[in-house]
Amino acid sequence: MVEPIKKIQTIGVMTSGGDAPGMNPFIRAVVRTAAANHIRVLGIEEGYEGLIHGKFKELSTREVGGILQRGGTILQTARSKEFRTPEGQSAAIRQMNNVGMDALIVAGGDGSLHGAQMLEKKGFPVVGVPASIDNDIWGTDMAIGVDTAMNTIVDAIDKIRDTASSHNRAFLIEVMGNASGYLAVEAGIVCGAEMVLIPESPFTAEDVAKTIDEAYRKGKNHAIIVVAEGYKPHTAELGAAIDAMDVGFTTRVTILGHIQRGGKPSAFDRMLASRYGVKAVEFLMDGLTNVMVGLNGREMLPVPIDDVINNVRKVSDEYLHMHDVLTR
Repeated sequence: MVEPIKKIQTIGVMTSGGDAPGMNPFIRAVVRTAAANHIRVLGIEEGYEGLIHGKFKELSTREVGGILQRGGTILQTARSKEFRTPEGQSAAIRQMNNVGMDALIVAGGDGSLHGAQMLEKKGFPVVGVPASIDNDIWGTDMAIGVDTAMNTIVDAIDKIRDTASSHNRAFLIEVMGNASGYLAVEAGIVCGAEMVLIPESPFTAEDVAKTIDEAYRKGKNHAIIVVAEGYKPHTAELGAAIDAMDVGFTTRVTILGHIQRGGKPSAFDRMLASRYGVKAVEFLMDGLTNVMVGLNGREMLPVPIDDVINNVRKVSDEYLHMHDVLTR
């Protein structure tokens, strides 16, 4: 929503929650857009924890030079239990007021946007930016970091397929995604997996064993099953259960883990993050606050933070259908 706020003179910028490739290009875009409009930028180190304890540093265009290609975040990030309390939130606002901060830009996932809403309710202007490799944030087509993480997953699965084919094995490959199956489903499609297991799916160990056995009987020399980390039972337990069944292939489990969060951001993520950073500053200059910048098709649009955190992004039915069709 548009609120009449005073002319912006100082903006705070923060990366929060899990790191995502592209956070540094986002920071750079915020600083350079602000500088072009004679606005001061204070970087907040270590997320909401740093906000509470006043860990601020002024960011000029010089400080953000040469960071486009770097993974992680130069501001670092952390999770904060203290910020979830009214006392922690009040302490954070006092710190921002003490340095003359007029508004805050927060890049992060669902938890980070909940934090932004808490500040909004206390009257502090905030703009959110979606940054999460899980791509589980409602109100945007794509979050910062998703494309890079997907490319990392694809590269890993392609390499695992080589050894799976060499040894006639079935591999259960766990990818990140928290409670969302987005990464798993998309990886399953672009890597040609025999099956995808996501929190939203009802498949059992017996179903997985049947799929692997069918691949073996068709004469395939391997089988790839992509498993979202939020799927139950845990991948290791699932692998042990399947290995005890007669499925033709020997079963192996690979958990890709935090490698998915690292690495140089892709060209797509650099551009996406830059667009988010520019638009976040422009929203504040236009008096548009308490919103998240959302990608809708080709446009960057404001989405009320209340709507974002009160809705759940689901895996696309089209993607699920595509996977079913392409594995036949």
